[in-house]
Amino acid sequence: MSALMKSACLAQKVLVANPSLARLAVRNLAGWNKDYKPAAYPKTEKERLAAAKKYYLLPEEYKPYADDGLGYGDYPKVGGGWGAEAKDTYYPWDFPEHKRNLHEPVSVDHDLYGEDRYSQAEPPRFSNSYYFVSFLGVMSGCLALYYWLEDKKMYRPVAEKQYPGNGVKHYTFEQ
Repeated sequence: MSALMKSACLAQKVLVANPSLARLAVRNLAGWNKDYKPAAYPKTEKERLAAAKKYYLLPEEYKPYADDGLGYGDYPKVGGGWGAEAKDTYYPWDFPEHKRNLHEPVSVDHDLYGEDRYSQAEPPRFSNSYYFVSFLGVMSGCLALYYWLEDKKMYRPVAEKQYPGNGVKHYTFEQ
């Protein structure tokens, strides 16, 4: 508890000495600034070209989300679903920890596709019907072997129990 009180007193002394530090701390606590927020949905061709330039896209590549009230504004609709783990590890990325390049637009739900979350991997190597037929082939092979070898039982070879003398009682239940 004393460490908490000492920290609070230190923070108060620092803020008294430098009041602008308080404004800076409060401003940095938000985690985002106004530049991160998308602008309004582009209605004219001029606004559309400006938005494409803002997001470093060619005008023919820029396609905004539909203006359906979700608040995406002029943010571009880029292909999503390929997570960081599906990208080449050995490519010289500008930000290798996120496998991104500078000014590369990300999808709206980019937070779902990090390396520590779900990632839509590459398409499967074989079709689902191939997997199903393989499963049926293996299971029917096991079943065929079971029925074919049913009459050929294997047991551990055990000889008859041997006693020290034939016809001699080795135990008695009388008192």
